[in-house]
Amino acid sequence: MKAFKLLSVLFILTLTACQSGDGWQQLFNGKDFTGFKQLNGEAPFRAEDGNIVGTSVMGQPNSFLATEQDYGDFILEFEVQCDPALNSGVQFRSKSLPEYLNGRVHGYQCEIDPSDRAWSGGIYDEARKGWLVTLTDNAAGRAAYNPTDWNKYRIEAIGDNIRIWLNGVNTANLYDNETASGFIAFQVHQIGNDALEGKEIKWRNIRIKTENLEAERLQGALAPEVNRIPNTLTEQEKTNGWKLLFNSQTTDGWRGAHKETFPDFGWKVADGQLIVLSADGRESKNGGDIVYAPEEFSAFELSIEFKITEGANSGIKYFVTEKENPSGSAFGLEYQILDDKVHPDAQLYTTVPGSRKLAGLYDLIKPANIRFNGIGNWNQATIKVFPNNHVEHWLNGFKTVEYERGSEAFRELVKGSKYAAPVYNEHGAFGEAPTGRILLQDHGNEVAFRSIKIRTLQ
Repeated sequence: MKAFKLLSVLFILTLTACQSGDGWQQLFNGKDFTGFKQLNGEAPFRAEDGNIVGTSVMGQPNSFLATEQDYGDFILEFEVQCDPALNSGVQFRSKSLPEYLNGRVHGYQCEIDPSDRAWSGGIYDEARKGWLVTLTDNAAGRAAYNPTDWNKYRIEAIGDNIRIWLNGVNTANLYDNETASGFIAFQVHQIGNDALEGKEIKWRNIRIKTENLEAERLQGALAPEVNRIPNTLTEQEKTNGWKLLFNSQTTDGWRGAHKETFPDFGWKVADGQLIVLSADGRESKNGGDIVYAPEEFSAFELSIEFKITEGANSGIKYFVTEKENPSGSAFGLEYQILDDKVHPDAQLYTTVPGSRKLAGLYDLIKPANIRFNGIGNWNQATIKVFPNNHVEHWLNGFKTVEYERGSEAFRELVKGSKYAAPVYNEHGAFGEAPTGRILLQDHGNEVAFRSIKIRTLQ
């Protein structure tokens, strides 16, 4: 009994030493990895001079030093110094489950990116949805990281809102509800070059707080808001002019192309998704294409999440006028949706090789920077049409296509494509209508859509 009491006193003294009066707790004791476990790869971690030190090793997958305890809402602070040649991150609200990719670590990652890309402080969804917050539109965030010194990070994960601060600059302001809790883990990224063997990343002054969080939020200029909660708009998005084109429950606002009503079959709404059903790959032979009926658009930013089945073909068309081809697929500029690995259309083209691949401008422009999250996973398509007719396609945060609608270069592309046929130009130059509808294509394969939202660009 005396031994038990002595152990209890020691435990209380240890806990008291690790927790200050203001609620902060030391996540790492500075001496050993009590309370941690290593997952996935075997790149070595060591405790040295109060730091966690990870070393890169050839032939190893991403290696993680993970807390044994899960955390839901918290504020986490740490300092990091990363060899400029490496890439790393800190996982949070993350999981490792036998039934998911054989235990591969997945979940939110706070990016550590010393490269010229400079996306440190962005949010990557490891082994799941890919990039959630890049720093493409955050110049202050890209300049915040110091590649030659220690950097201070702060992650505020409170409810559905995740904010990351890097050296006092807000680099990410995300709304997402994919995972409410999970472990925290420090990553040594896999390497593919012998020259990177043995390089190090260090973390220190790692502390966490789990109570009274709202009062602890940092104040200051916030990064551009990103909302990845399905089928919702934040108050800031509403202020910025965004509106939903799909209410997640019904087909209100949509009808069949060239029709007065929504198709009686071939499409369904389930689990907050608008789904085109399989018809053995027969284009527009089942339910047919659908269009958003209440409004036509000219300059806009359209965001849609999509999920494809193996071998699927579909598309998002814009500037659709419904003046041509009343018995088949409606005409319009098309953001291609395709399983490039399986569907034969990926290898077909009229003049431009690769112009029928995922995220390209169908049969006109080959996409670049493809970051596909895979079959059965959600991907985010974005189409931006500016008032000067500059057009961009984006996939999962990466620009894949840009062109000038109506320019001589664009018209030359049309002349060399399937759209040079007279039927496509019966009522004017293809793709140059001043306004048009948004269309989701029925190409005879099952594809799901959600979070369909748009705003006007001025």
